[in-house]
Amino acid sequence: MFFWILFAILHFGLFALMFYNMRCWPALPARLGEDVAETVSLLIPARNEEAHIAAAIEDALRGSPEIMEVLVYNDHSTDRTAEEVARMAAVDKRVRVIPVKPLPEGWCGKPFACRQLAEAASGEWLLFQDADTRLQKDAVKRMLAATKRYEVTFLSCWPGLVMKGFWEKLCMPMLNFVVFTLFPAPLSLKRQMPALGLAHGACILMRREEYEQIGGHELVKPELFEDTALARAWRAHGLRGICLDGQDVVRVRMYDSWPSLWNGFQKIFYPAFRYEVSFWLFLLFHVLFFIAPFVLALVSLFTGGWPLLAWFMVATILGSRWLQATRFGYSRSAILAHPLAECGLIAVALASRHKCRRGGGVPWRGRKYTWKAS
Repeated sequence: MFFWILFAILHFGLFALMFYNMRCWPALPARLGEDVAETVSLLIPARNEEAHIAAAIEDALRGSPEIMEVLVYNDHSTDRTAEEVARMAAVDKRVRVIPVKPLPEGWCGKPFACRQLAEAASGEWLLFQDADTRLQKDAVKRMLAATKRYEVTFLSCWPGLVMKGFWEKLCMPMLNFVVFTLFPAPLSLKRQMPALGLAHGACILMRREEYEQIGGHELVKPELFEDTALARAWRAHGLRGICLDGQDVVRVRMYDSWPSLWNGFQKIFYPAFRYEVSFWLFLLFHVLFFIAPFVLALVSLFTGGWPLLAWFMVATILGSRWLQATRFGYSRSAILAHPLAECGLIAVALASRHKCRRGGGVPWRGRKYTWKAS
Protein backbone atom coordinates (compact mmCIF):
# COMPACT_ATOMS: atom_id res chain seq x y z
CA MET A 1 0.00 0.00 0.00
CA PHE A 2 2.76 2.44 0.94
CA PHE A 3 4.51 1.77 -2.40
CA TRP A 4 1.41 2.58 -4.43
CA ILE A 5 0.73 5.77 -2.51
CA LEU A 6 4.35 6.90 -2.99
CA PHE A 7 4.10 6.05 -6.69
CA ALA A 8 0.93 8.15 -7.01
CA ILE A 9 2.55 11.08 -5.17
CA LEU A 10 5.50 11.00 -7.56
CA HIS A 11 3.09 11.04 -10.49
CA PHE A 12 1.39 14.09 -9.07
CA GLY A 13 4.82 15.70 -8.65
CA LEU A 14 5.55 15.15 -12.34
CA PHE A 15 2.20 16.67 -13.22
CA ALA A 16 3.01 19.68 -11.02
CA LEU A 17 6.35 20.15 -12.78
CA MET A 18 4.62 19.98 -16.15
CA PHE A 19 2.07 22.55 -14.96
CA TYR A 20 4.94 24.77 -13.75
CA ASN A 21 6.64 24.53 -17.13
CA MET A 22 3.54 25.28 -19.14
CA ARG A 23 2.48 28.21 -16.93
CA CYS A 24 5.81 29.86 -16.19
CA TRP A 25 8.05 29.24 -19.20
CA PRO A 26 8.06 32.57 -21.07
CA ALA A 27 7.57 33.14 -24.77
CA LEU A 28 9.47 35.70 -26.80
CA PRO A 29 8.49 39.24 -25.86
CA ALA A 30 5.58 40.48 -27.93
CA ARG A 31 6.55 44.14 -27.56
CA LEU A 32 9.39 44.92 -29.90
CA GLY A 33 10.60 48.18 -28.39
CA GLU A 34 13.03 50.31 -30.35
CA ASP A 35 14.71 49.17 -33.55
CA VAL A 36 18.16 47.74 -32.92
CA ALA A 37 21.25 48.58 -34.91
CA GLU A 38 22.96 45.18 -34.70
CA THR A 39 23.51 43.25 -37.91
CA VAL A 40 22.36 39.65 -38.27
CA SER A 41 23.68 36.91 -40.54
CA LEU A 42 21.26 34.08 -41.26
CA LEU A 43 23.20 30.81 -41.60
CA ILE A 44 21.60 27.68 -43.06
CA PRO A 45 23.38 24.31 -43.27
CA ALA A 46 21.68 22.35 -46.06
CA ARG A 47 22.12 18.77 -47.21
CA ASN A 48 19.60 17.51 -49.77
CA GLU A 49 17.06 20.23 -48.94
CA GLU A 50 15.70 21.11 -52.39
CA ALA A 51 12.13 20.85 -51.12
CA HIS A 52 12.63 23.35 -48.29
CA ILE A 53 15.52 25.72 -48.87
CA ALA A 54 13.81 28.30 -51.12
CA ALA A 55 10.82 28.74 -48.82
CA ALA A 56 13.10 29.06 -45.80
CA ILE A 57 15.05 31.88 -47.43
CA GLU A 58 11.95 33.64 -48.75
CA ASP A 59 10.16 33.62 -45.39
CA ALA A 60 13.24 34.87 -43.54
CA LEU A 61 13.91 37.79 -45.88
CA ARG A 62 10.26 38.74 -46.16
CA GLY A 63 9.59 38.86 -42.42
CA SER A 64 12.93 40.03 -40.99
CA PRO A 65 14.56 43.03 -42.68
CA GLU A 66 17.23 42.99 -39.96
CA ILE A 67 18.92 40.09 -41.79
CA MET A 68 21.85 41.56 -43.72
CA GLU A 69 22.87 38.31 -45.45
CA VAL A 70 21.76 34.72 -45.91
CA LEU A 71 24.58 32.21 -46.20
CA VAL A 72 23.91 28.63 -47.22
CA TYR A 73 26.39 25.78 -46.88
CA ASN A 74 25.40 23.20 -49.49
CA ASP A 75 26.77 20.17 -47.68
CA HIS A 76 27.58 17.83 -50.60
CA SER A 77 23.92 17.61 -51.65
CA THR A 78 23.00 15.13 -54.35
CA ASP A 79 19.68 16.77 -55.21
CA ARG A 80 18.86 20.25 -56.61
CA THR A 81 19.65 22.18 -53.42
CA ALA A 82 22.48 24.09 -55.16
CA GLU A 83 20.23 25.09 -58.06
CA GLU A 84 17.51 26.31 -55.70
CA VAL A 85 19.95 28.47 -53.74
CA ALA A 86 21.46 29.84 -56.96
CA ARG A 87 17.96 30.79 -58.11
CA MET A 88 17.37 32.68 -54.87
CA ALA A 89 20.78 34.37 -55.09
CA ALA A 90 19.94 35.64 -58.57
CA VAL A 91 16.89 37.41 -57.14
CA ASP A 92 18.41 38.79 -53.90
CA LYS A 93 22.08 39.71 -53.59
CA ARG A 94 22.00 39.03 -49.84
CA VAL A 95 21.90 35.29 -50.57
CA ARG A 96 25.24 33.52 -50.99
CA VAL A 97 26.47 29.93 -51.20
CA ILE A 98 29.54 29.05 -49.12
CA PRO A 99 32.14 26.85 -50.88
CA VAL A 100 31.96 23.27 -49.68
CA LYS A 101 34.88 21.44 -48.07
CA PRO A 102 35.52 17.75 -47.37
CA LEU A 103 34.23 16.67 -43.96
CA PRO A 104 37.29 16.33 -41.68
CA GLU A 105 37.89 13.35 -39.42
CA GLY A 106 36.23 13.78 -36.04
CA TRP A 107 33.51 16.16 -37.19
CA CYS A 108 29.80 15.49 -37.65
CA GLY A 109 28.29 17.08 -40.72
CA LYS A 110 26.07 19.77 -39.20
CA PRO A 111 28.63 21.22 -36.72
CA PHE A 112 31.21 21.43 -39.51
CA ALA A 113 28.74 23.12 -41.85
CA CYS A 114 27.81 25.61 -39.13
CA ARG A 115 31.47 26.36 -38.47
CA GLN A 116 32.09 27.14 -42.15
CA LEU A 117 29.07 29.41 -42.22
CA ALA A 118 30.21 31.30 -39.12
CA GLU A 119 33.66 31.88 -40.57
CA ALA A 120 32.15 33.40 -43.71
CA ALA A 121 29.57 35.56 -41.91
CA SER A 122 30.02 39.27 -41.27
CA GLY A 123 27.10 40.04 -38.93
CA GLU A 124 27.38 40.91 -35.25
CA TRP A 125 24.82 38.20 -34.52
CA LEU A 126 24.81 34.70 -36.03
CA LEU A 127 21.37 33.15 -36.52
CA PHE A 128 21.61 29.44 -37.29
CA GLN A 129 18.47 27.82 -38.64
CA ASP A 130 17.60 24.55 -40.33
CA ALA A 131 16.40 24.46 -43.91
CA ASP A 132 12.95 23.25 -42.83
CA THR A 133 12.54 26.14 -40.36
CA ARG A 134 10.13 28.94 -41.19
CA LEU A 135 10.66 32.32 -39.55
CA GLN A 136 7.47 34.30 -39.04
CA LYS A 137 7.07 38.07 -39.28
CA ASP A 138 9.32 40.08 -36.92
CA ALA A 139 11.01 36.92 -35.67
CA VAL A 140 14.53 38.35 -35.66
CA LYS A 141 13.46 41.67 -34.16
CA ARG A 142 11.75 39.87 -31.30
CA MET A 143 14.77 37.61 -30.75
CA LEU A 144 17.08 40.59 -30.51
CA ALA A 145 14.65 42.26 -28.09
CA ALA A 146 14.72 39.10 -25.96
CA THR A 147 18.53 39.12 -25.78
CA LYS A 148 18.34 42.64 -24.36
CA ARG A 149 15.57 41.86 -21.90
CA TYR A 150 17.28 38.76 -20.52
CA GLU A 151 20.84 40.06 -20.98
CA VAL A 152 22.03 36.98 -22.88
CA THR A 153 24.28 36.33 -25.85
CA PHE A 154 22.79 32.93 -26.72
CA LEU A 155 19.11 32.52 -27.49
CA SER A 156 17.31 29.49 -28.84
CA CYS A 157 13.64 29.51 -29.81
CA TRP A 158 11.76 26.30 -29.17
CA PRO A 159 9.72 26.05 -32.37
CA GLY A 160 6.13 25.29 -33.03
CA LEU A 161 5.83 21.82 -34.57
CA VAL A 162 3.90 21.53 -37.81
CA MET A 163 2.24 18.11 -37.90
CA LYS A 164 0.08 16.93 -40.78
CA GLY A 165 0.12 13.15 -41.15
CA PHE A 166 -1.07 10.45 -38.74
CA TRP A 167 2.39 9.42 -37.56
CA GLU A 168 3.46 13.01 -37.02
CA LYS A 169 0.43 13.76 -34.86
CA LEU A 170 1.00 10.57 -32.86
CA CYS A 171 4.76 10.76 -32.36
CA MET A 172 5.95 14.36 -32.63
CA PRO A 173 4.22 15.59 -29.43
CA MET A 174 6.43 13.09 -27.57
CA LEU A 175 9.41 15.34 -28.26
CA ASN A 176 7.93 18.07 -26.08
CA PHE A 177 6.63 15.52 -23.57
CA VAL A 178 10.08 13.99 -23.10
CA VAL A 179 11.78 17.36 -22.68
CA PHE A 180 9.27 19.17 -20.49
CA THR A 181 8.34 16.26 -18.23
CA LEU A 182 11.58 16.65 -16.30
CA PHE A 183 13.36 19.75 -17.58
CA PRO A 184 12.51 22.83 -15.44
CA ALA A 185 12.40 25.36 -18.27
CA PRO A 186 11.54 28.47 -16.20
CA LEU A 187 14.30 27.66 -13.70
CA SER A 188 16.85 27.53 -16.54
CA LEU A 189 16.31 31.27 -17.06
CA LYS A 190 17.18 32.09 -13.46
CA ARG A 191 19.99 29.60 -12.88
CA GLN A 192 22.75 29.63 -15.50
CA MET A 193 23.99 26.14 -14.61
CA PRO A 194 25.47 24.28 -17.62
CA ALA A 195 23.23 21.28 -16.91
CA LEU A 196 20.18 23.51 -17.45
CA GLY A 197 21.33 24.58 -20.92
CA LEU A 198 18.74 23.81 -23.60
CA ALA A 199 18.47 24.60 -27.32
CA HIS A 200 16.61 23.49 -30.41
CA GLY A 201 18.73 23.36 -33.55
CA ALA A 202 15.92 24.78 -35.67
CA CYS A 203 16.76 28.29 -34.43
CA ILE A 204 19.76 29.49 -32.42
CA LEU A 205 20.95 33.11 -32.20
CA MET A 206 24.46 33.83 -30.88
CA ARG A 207 26.53 36.97 -30.65
CA ARG A 208 29.53 36.54 -32.90
CA GLU A 209 32.12 37.90 -30.46
CA GLU A 210 31.32 35.31 -27.78
CA TYR A 211 30.89 32.54 -30.34
CA GLU A 212 34.44 33.06 -31.59
CA GLN A 213 35.78 33.63 -28.10
CA ILE A 214 34.87 30.13 -26.88
CA GLY A 215 35.53 28.28 -30.14
CA GLY A 216 32.00 27.99 -31.53
CA HIS A 217 30.96 24.70 -33.10
CA GLU A 218 34.43 23.26 -32.69
CA LEU A 219 33.43 22.66 -29.07
CA VAL A 220 30.76 20.20 -30.23
CA LYS A 221 32.30 18.87 -33.44
CA PRO A 222 31.67 15.13 -32.72
CA GLU A 223 28.13 15.71 -31.41
CA LEU A 224 24.95 14.52 -33.09
CA PHE A 225 23.05 16.35 -30.36
CA GLU A 226 25.02 19.50 -30.99
CA ASP A 227 22.38 22.13 -30.20
CA THR A 228 21.93 21.42 -26.49
CA ALA A 229 25.60 20.48 -26.17
CA LEU A 230 26.50 23.98 -27.42
CA ALA A 231 23.98 25.60 -25.06
CA ARG A 232 25.62 23.83 -22.12
CA ALA A 233 29.15 24.65 -23.32
CA TRP A 234 28.13 28.31 -23.60
CA ARG A 235 27.10 28.37 -19.94
CA ALA A 236 30.16 26.36 -18.91
CA HIS A 237 32.31 29.19 -20.26
CA GLY A 238 30.54 31.68 -18.01
CA LEU A 239 28.29 33.14 -20.73
CA ARG A 240 24.54 33.63 -20.44
CA GLY A 241 22.16 31.70 -22.65
CA ILE A 242 18.44 30.83 -22.61
CA CYS A 243 15.80 28.90 -24.53
CA LEU A 244 12.36 30.50 -24.86
CA ASP A 245 9.03 29.38 -26.24
CA GLY A 246 9.21 30.69 -29.80
CA GLN A 247 6.43 28.74 -31.44
CA ASP A 248 4.64 31.86 -32.67
CA VAL A 249 7.73 33.11 -34.54
CA VAL A 250 9.47 29.85 -35.52
CA ARG A 251 7.68 26.91 -37.16
CA VAL A 252 9.16 23.66 -38.34
CA ARG A 253 7.94 20.41 -39.84
CA MET A 254 10.75 18.18 -38.68
CA TYR A 255 9.62 14.92 -40.29
CA ASP A 256 6.91 14.24 -42.85
CA SER A 257 6.63 10.42 -42.89
CA TRP A 258 7.12 7.34 -40.73
CA PRO A 259 10.56 6.49 -42.24
CA SER A 260 11.82 10.04 -41.67
CA LEU A 261 10.47 10.00 -38.10
CA TRP A 262 12.09 6.66 -37.37
CA ASN A 263 15.47 7.62 -38.84
CA GLY A 264 15.42 11.14 -37.46
CA PHE A 265 14.78 10.13 -33.87
CA GLN A 266 17.28 7.29 -34.11
CA LYS A 267 19.91 9.87 -35.02
CA ILE A 268 19.39 12.00 -31.91
CA PHE A 269 18.04 9.63 -29.25
CA TYR A 270 20.98 7.61 -27.98
CA PRO A 271 23.54 10.39 -28.68
CA ALA A 272 21.53 12.64 -26.33
CA PHE A 273 22.93 10.64 -23.41
CA ARG A 274 26.47 11.19 -22.19
CA TYR A 275 26.44 8.10 -19.97
CA GLU A 276 25.16 4.58 -20.62
CA VAL A 277 23.53 4.36 -17.21
CA SER A 278 21.57 7.57 -17.94
CA PHE A 279 20.14 6.00 -21.08
CA TRP A 280 18.89 2.91 -19.24
CA LEU A 281 17.55 4.92 -16.31
CA PHE A 282 15.63 7.08 -18.77
CA LEU A 283 13.99 4.02 -20.34
CA LEU A 284 13.21 2.54 -16.92
CA PHE A 285 11.67 5.83 -15.84
CA HIS A 286 9.36 5.92 -18.87
CA VAL A 287 8.34 2.28 -18.50
CA LEU A 288 7.56 2.66 -14.78
CA PHE A 289 5.89 6.06 -14.84
CA PHE A 290 4.28 6.37 -18.27
CA ILE A 291 3.50 2.81 -19.41
CA ALA A 292 3.02 0.75 -16.24
CA PRO A 293 0.10 2.87 -14.90
CA PHE A 294 -1.95 2.04 -17.99
CA VAL A 295 -1.21 -1.65 -17.52
CA LEU A 296 -2.10 -1.46 -13.82
CA ALA A 297 -5.33 0.40 -14.58
CA LEU A 298 -6.31 -2.25 -17.12
CA VAL A 299 -5.46 -5.08 -14.74
CA SER A 300 -7.42 -3.40 -11.95
CA LEU A 301 -10.58 -3.70 -14.05
CA PHE A 302 -10.35 -7.48 -13.66
CA THR A 303 -8.71 -7.84 -10.25
CA GLY A 304 -9.96 -4.80 -8.36
CA GLY A 305 -6.49 -4.12 -6.96
CA TRP A 306 -6.05 -0.42 -6.12
CA PRO A 307 -8.13 0.84 -9.10
CA LEU A 308 -8.40 4.42 -7.81
CA LEU A 309 -4.64 4.88 -7.49
CA ALA A 310 -4.04 3.30 -10.90
CA TRP A 311 -6.57 5.51 -12.64
CA PHE A 312 -5.32 8.56 -10.74
CA MET A 313 -1.86 7.99 -12.24
CA VAL A 314 -3.36 7.56 -15.70
CA ALA A 315 -5.24 10.81 -15.21
CA THR A 316 -2.06 12.71 -14.29
CA ILE A 317 -0.33 11.45 -17.45
CA LEU A 318 -3.22 12.34 -19.72
CA GLY A 319 -3.60 15.66 -17.89
CA SER A 320 0.06 16.44 -18.61
CA ARG A 321 -0.48 15.66 -22.27
CA TRP A 322 -3.55 17.90 -22.31
CA LEU A 323 -1.58 20.77 -20.77
CA GLN A 324 1.08 20.44 -23.45
CA ALA A 325 -1.44 20.19 -26.27
CA THR A 326 -3.02 23.40 -25.00
CA ARG A 327 0.29 25.26 -24.64
CA PHE A 328 1.86 24.10 -27.89
CA GLY A 329 -1.28 24.13 -29.98
CA TYR A 330 -1.29 20.62 -31.33
CA SER A 331 -4.18 18.23 -31.75
CA ARG A 332 -5.62 16.56 -28.64
CA SER A 333 -6.68 13.56 -30.69
CA ALA A 334 -3.46 11.65 -29.92
CA ILE A 335 -3.63 12.07 -26.13
CA LEU A 336 -5.48 8.80 -25.50
CA ALA A 337 -2.95 6.97 -27.67
CA HIS A 338 -0.16 7.90 -25.25
CA PRO A 339 0.73 4.27 -24.36
CA LEU A 340 1.25 3.50 -28.06
CA ALA A 341 3.45 6.57 -28.46
CA GLU A 342 5.48 5.54 -25.39
CA CYS A 343 6.04 2.07 -26.84
CA GLY A 344 7.26 3.71 -30.04
CA LEU A 345 9.63 5.86 -27.99
CA ILE A 346 11.12 2.80 -26.28
CA ALA A 347 11.48 1.03 -29.63
CA VAL A 348 13.29 3.92 -31.32
CA ALA A 349 15.54 4.35 -28.26
CA LEU A 350 16.67 0.72 -28.41
CA ALA A 351 17.10 0.89 -32.18
CA SER A 352 19.17 4.06 -31.83
CA ARG A 353 21.47 2.42 -29.29
CA HIS A 354 21.89 -0.68 -31.44
CA LYS A 355 22.67 1.33 -34.58
CA CYS A 356 25.13 3.59 -32.78
CA ARG A 357 27.05 0.85 -30.97
CA ARG A 358 26.79 -2.31 -33.06
CA GLY A 359 24.77 -1.65 -36.20
CA GLY A 360 27.36 0.22 -38.23
CA GLY A 361 26.02 3.65 -37.35
CA VAL A 362 22.82 5.63 -37.61
CA PRO A 363 22.08 6.58 -41.24
CA TRP A 364 21.09 10.19 -41.87
CA ARG A 365 21.08 12.00 -45.21
CA GLY A 366 23.60 9.70 -46.82
CA ARG A 367 26.04 9.52 -43.89
CA LYS A 368 26.40 7.13 -40.98
CA TYR A 369 27.16 8.23 -37.44
CA THR A 370 28.26 6.21 -34.42
CA TRP A 371 28.17 7.13 -30.74
CA LYS A 372 29.11 5.30 -27.55
CA ALA A 373 28.01 6.67 -24.21
CA SER A 374 30.50 6.35 -21.36
